[in-house]
Amino acid sequence: MPPKYSTANNNSDAIQRLQVCLAILKKMYPDAKPSLNYRNPLELLVATILSAQSTDVQINRVTEKLFKKYSTAKDYANADLMELENDIYSTGFYKNKAKNIKGAAELIVEHYNGKVPETMEDLVTLPGVGRKTANIVLARAFGVIEGIAVDTHVKRVSRRLNFTKNSDPEKIEADLISIAPKEELDSISMILIYHGRKICQARKPKCEICILKNLCPSSMIFMCK
Repeated sequence: MPPKYSTANNNSDAIQRLQVCLAILKKMYPDAKPSLNYRNPLELLVATILSAQSTDVQINRVTEKLFKKYSTAKDYANADLMELENDIYSTGFYKNKAKNIKGAAELIVEHYNGKVPETMEDLVTLPGVGRKTANIVLARAFGVIEGIAVDTHVKRVSRRLNFTKNSDPEKIEADLISIAPKEELDSISMILIYHGRKICQARKPKCEICILKNLCPSSMIFMCK
C-alpha cells in the first residue's frame, strides 16, 4: 500500500501541470529506463542497495564481477563480511552496504526460501530496503506498481516544480501519487531522474535551456542569480 498521508496541493492546477510536464519530458527522454544491469530480482535488489550515493556506471562495474562470485541469496548470506566489503569497496559506504546485503540475504534465506519477496510489506523488512528500493524491485523485477521511487533527483525536481513542499521521501511519494495518473506511476521516477541528472542539477540547474522553464515556479529564481 502507498503511504496513507498526503500534504500536496491536490488541486486541478497541480494535476494539470504534472500531466503537461510529463508529456513534455516523455518526448525529451523517450528511452528513460533504469541503467543498472541485472538478470533477476536478487541482482536488482543488490544493485539497488549498492546504488545509494553512487553512480549506475560505477555500480555496473562492480556488479559485473560481484554477480559472478555470488549468484544466490545463500551465497551472500554465507559470505565473509570483510571479503564482501572489499568486493564492493568502490561503491562508497561499503561497510554499511555489505552489512545490509548480507543481512537481507540471511532473512531471504530464512523466511522466504531464498527468493526475493514480492510485496512492499515484506521487502521493507529487509535491512537496507526502504520504499524507494522496494518500489524499484517491485516494478522492475515483478511488474508490480506500488508507488514512486523517490531518490535525490526526484525529490529535488518535484520540489522545484512545486509538486510537493515536503522533504521526507515517503511524503513526497504520497504527494506525487495524489496528483499523478495511476498509469504514469511507473514512469514518473525515471523521467524525473533523467531530468535531474541532465538539466535540473543540484548546484547549478540549467534553467536557461530547460524545456520546463515556463512551467517551473523555481526557474526565475535560479535565472536571476
